[in-house]
Amino acid sequence: MSGMQTAPAKPSAVSRALARDRLGVPSVLFFVLAGVAPLTVAAGVIPTAYATTGLTGIPAAFLVIAVILALFATGYVAMTRHITNAGAFYAFIARGIGRPAGVAAALIALLAYTFLQVGLYGAFGPNAESEAAAHLHLHAAWWVWALAAWAVVTVLGLLRVDITGRVLGVLLSVEVIVIVAETVAGLAHPAGGQLSFAALSPSALTSAGFGTFGVLAVVAVLGFVGFEQAPVLAEEARNARKTIPVATYAALGVIAVVYAAAAWAMAAHAGKAHVVAAAAAQGPGLMFGLGPGWLSQAAQLLFLTSLFAAALAFHNCVWRYIFALGREGVLPAALGRTGPNSIPKAASLTQSLTGLITIAVYAIGGWPPMTDLFFWLGTTGGFGILVLLAVTAVAVAAFFAPDPRGENLWRRLIAPALAAVLLAGGVVLALLHYDTLLGVPAGSPAAWLLPASYAAVAVAGLGWGLILRARRPAVYAAIGLGAHAVTGQRAPVTRRAGS
Repeated sequence: MSGMQTAPAKPSAVSRALARDRLGVPSVLFFVLAGVAPLTVAAGVIPTAYATTGLTGIPAAFLVIAVILALFATGYVAMTRHITNAGAFYAFIARGIGRPAGVAAALIALLAYTFLQVGLYGAFGPNAESEAAAHLHLHAAWWVWALAAWAVVTVLGLLRVDITGRVLGVLLSVEVIVIVAETVAGLAHPAGGQLSFAALSPSALTSAGFGTFGVLAVVAVLGFVGFEQAPVLAEEARNARKTIPVATYAALGVIAVVYAAAAWAMAAHAGKAHVVAAAAAQGPGLMFGLGPGWLSQAAQLLFLTSLFAAALAFHNCVWRYIFALGREGVLPAALGRTGPNSIPKAASLTQSLTGLITIAVYAIGGWPPMTDLFFWLGTTGGFGILVLLAVTAVAVAAFFAPDPRGENLWRRLIAPALAAVLLAGGVVLALLHYDTLLGVPAGSPAAWLLPASYAAVAVAGLGWGLILRARRPAVYAAIGLGAHAVTGQRAPVTRRAGS
């Protein structure tokens, strides 16, 4: 009889835990790279960067930013060896800087990843509309296609995480193969018949002044957004202490090489003196036109799967943050419960509802989806991640300050400090040139309203964290503990009780 009385406790704990040991290095890497959306960046971000900055040093910029992010990753992955939580930024900042700051970071992360996720429907819809009309003779408004993608994402978001990983793996593998093929074709047929390495030279980064380089650097950082997602999957990874660092560094290396090579191929194929004008005139066609016609057509179709894969990856990222906050009582507890397949259906459906409302609002309002939904929200989402990267770098150094936990000086202090300074500089440059990033006139309301949204949610998060400390001390004490908040295990304390 006593056994029957204690039995309910176990399902309660299990219902608030994600499935363990389901993701190896390949699956984690697929999730990360799908969120990065290589073809979306190669065909969308890079031509836009050429056109808006007027710089030809974009290939070198990607390599420089990769080095900066590698500095950040050094401390970031070191922290994953000591903290495992589906809300990575939230947990790291809570445990490093303080719980109220962690709640603020969680809301910033939710807003940023939501911007990135729902914004992708704004690109998928119009491109699907165009492709369907041209090849299938089907004519429907952009929002119809966006809703179709939303429906599939909603279904896949409720399936086992390893199934989603296989879907992303197939889509991503084909996508990268096409980018490589286009890149090779472009480099094999340079303008004038001679391949130039000038675009890879660091001197090309400052050819138009440091201010313009600042914009270029921020655009390059936005292209890497998504590489930081591996720790979000740590609870579900096999041997997370090895899987997460390997996947993070592998993703960073693959992204840097693919982007730098693709940008170089575009400059080489169009000619250094003409690539800016070509980018302004052709847009994504600058990438699609590197290879023969059949390859160009394949790339255009895979551009859609790239957008879809990124939407699915970011959907999974958002529900993990919602789940983490629900499990620890920061958000309603129902959002922190999982079903028989270890997927938190309430959290996943909440994010799906957000996407549905966004598509409906833009459709009813008649607002242009490519600019106002995809470009504006995508850029703002990337800016939010840039802010979180800078704050997390500070949190890493603060976390290891009282106890090195076996980490050497480079990993626990030097690399995070350097990354914090460089990333904070990127945040400042982004704010100073936000109108340029959005492509709007100086003084446009969007140029200050969108970044100001992060300040608003940060203040709300800090306030809610302080309210929890005063009124719900048990919930406050569990902030950032992840699975420990459910099992009753105590995570190592690195800050004073009032932090």
